[in-house]
Amino acid sequence: MKTDLGALPARPSPTTRPRLLAITIASTLLFGFTGQRVENSPNIRPVWLGDITTKHYAGDDDLLTAGLGAAGLASPTPPAPADLASPTAAELRRLVIHTNYRALIDTTAKGGYGTLFGPDVDLEGAPAPDDGRIPGTEFLAFAKNVAGVRNVTLLVQLPDSFDPARPCIVAAPSSGSRGVYGAIGAAGEWGLKRGCAVAYTDKGTGAGGHELETDRVTLIDGTLADADDAGGDALFAAEISDAERAAYVAEHPDRYAMKHAHSGDNPERAWGRATLRAIEFAFFVLNERFDRPINPGNTLVIAASVSNGGGASIAAAEEDHRNLIDAVVVQEPQINVKPDSRVTVMRGARTISAAGKPLFDYTTFANLLQPCAAIAPSNGDSPLLALIVPQFAQNRCAALAAAGLVSGADIDAQAEDAKSRLVAHGWEPESALLHASHYALATPAVSVTYANAYKRASVLDDLCGYSMGTTGADNRPAPPAASPMPIVWALGNGVPPSSFRLPWAGINLIAEDAVGGPIREPFAASVSTGLADYYFDGAACLRSLLDDVRVEHAIADIEVKGTLHGKPTLILHGRSDTLVPVNHTSRPYLGLNSLRERERSRLSYIEVTNAQHFEAFLPIAGYDTRLIPLHYYGTQALDLMWAHLTTGAPLPPSQVVRTTPRGGAPGQAPAITTANLPPIALEPVAGDTITADRGVVIVPD
Repeated sequence: MKTDLGALPARPSPTTRPRLLAITIASTLLFGFTGQRVENSPNIRPVWLGDITTKHYAGDDDLLTAGLGAAGLASPTPPAPADLASPTAAELRRLVIHTNYRALIDTTAKGGYGTLFGPDVDLEGAPAPDDGRIPGTEFLAFAKNVAGVRNVTLLVQLPDSFDPARPCIVAAPSSGSRGVYGAIGAAGEWGLKRGCAVAYTDKGTGAGGHELETDRVTLIDGTLADADDAGGDALFAAEISDAERAAYVAEHPDRYAMKHAHSGDNPERAWGRATLRAIEFAFFVLNERFDRPINPGNTLVIAASVSNGGGASIAAAEEDHRNLIDAVVVQEPQINVKPDSRVTVMRGARTISAAGKPLFDYTTFANLLQPCAAIAPSNGDSPLLALIVPQFAQNRCAALAAAGLVSGADIDAQAEDAKSRLVAHGWEPESALLHASHYALATPAVSVTYANAYKRASVLDDLCGYSMGTTGADNRPAPPAASPMPIVWALGNGVPPSSFRLPWAGINLIAEDAVGGPIREPFAASVSTGLADYYFDGAACLRSLLDDVRVEHAIADIEVKGTLHGKPTLILHGRSDTLVPVNHTSRPYLGLNSLRERERSRLSYIEVTNAQHFEAFLPIAGYDTRLIPLHYYGTQALDLMWAHLTTGAPLPPSQVVRTTPRGGAPGQAPAITTANLPPIALEPVAGDTITADRGVVIVPD
């Protein structure tokens, strides 16, 4: 027997929702899908939805930990498949959950795992049962066309604890270029603990590969198939003919195409729509599953994720004209803010003149200057500085100086100037010590991937002289001892280079036009300089694409406009973020929102000191002593938003949260406690209050 809707508990709503019947008719006509139903009406299957795979997980293979439990997720040893060359879908799922959880969370006890957060810590901070395992059902499918982007992966995790009388959904788009489980630790865990359905999407990116040598491609569950056999069911296949592929491989053996870089779709333009599709899929699944109507009028929906997933959540909220989303909670969102000359960002009395630049601008700028800035004498205490080859960095400084991009009488002066120019271009001074690690582990790969995506380049183009492939001991292209393709979906992050934690090399960036021929990118000598300079020629080419018309149009297509339709929103960002600087993303977005929505705005911006982008780096010596987990505050913000939506509790105003680093010797920092992590304040003191008024944002020092 179905319960009458009138018997359900009322909940506060920030907006006046259209009547259910109007939503049903309009959604059906416009989108071929409602995601909700009235009593005794059919649950309409979305026209864009592919085949659904459904499986219940419990015990030794649950939703959150894939049966590993909190202890298994904490282990640095991945759960290797029995046959590394032919893993099963179940083995790949376990491996991808282990990989993605650990990629976004510090899983060390001293970092707070198991005490302040983690699967084995419940929402009240008490020990969770069964080592954090959460039983439930997964529903996996493709959205076949999302604004022209092909095969966007959707996944709904429905915990057994879900209460259809009090339904809730957490939309969790993946961070970075990761696959569909990319936000499982950052947002999925909180939603599952709360008993909510979690609606994931890979946003049309993901670690889908195409091994050009063998013509094998990734399927939705990570297993492989021949490209012809996979057809439209491939997660990704390069849009090239067999003849083109054969000709390319003949000259470029052991190369790969990757989905985010080489799909030709520029999937970022559809990230918001993909997140909305994931929510619609969740409504469809819930109405198929339960014998009572579950719709936007009686269901709490929070969009929550980090980095690119945070940007996708904000884009979804801006595009949400049907009021599917009730609230947004995001961390360090990667967003491209629509330029507006009225937006001004100030830190204390200092105006940030470079605020609000798009990702492709600041990433390609970092790609040029970071290796030189990393060796500045004042950066001598940088974590992972040993990853920077001094001679290569010195050669990069010399190349920059010859091009007029830095100045100084010697290498030290040039490096200090590069560091200063990064600050002038929008990085906070707190980011300086992280340039070495970010350049060594992230910046070139991000620059190459987005250049290809925005240019909509083919893998055949070798854009700016870059390809992706396996390399040998001499760093030249070479066949691997074993193909990385069987585990690229589970261990890759969608942005090569990937150093897989198994007994073979991953897929690396290759500099095709280097002196002496193709070689792994860090070791490339530029033709223009004749020196091994971290491939200055390639970095300069990527930077030049800012003036490419197609790239300009792509950036314009993905700009967010600052209109959240009055939805309550919490944005958190670490002041020390070096990958996604606060001055180009969260701060100017706050200003733009204050212009667009003014008194209607319900956005609060929480800036956390001593926090940065990569939580998985926190156990590293030098990171451990200086930096704290932003994830702790992300969970706190979700709790605050939940209380606001369910009880009307107030949300905190915009503020700076001033944390205390753990200190100690690098690599031996003491265990973190709540003494290091003051709570987000409901009434911050004046010296911590961030203001935003008609485009002018003032952040206290």
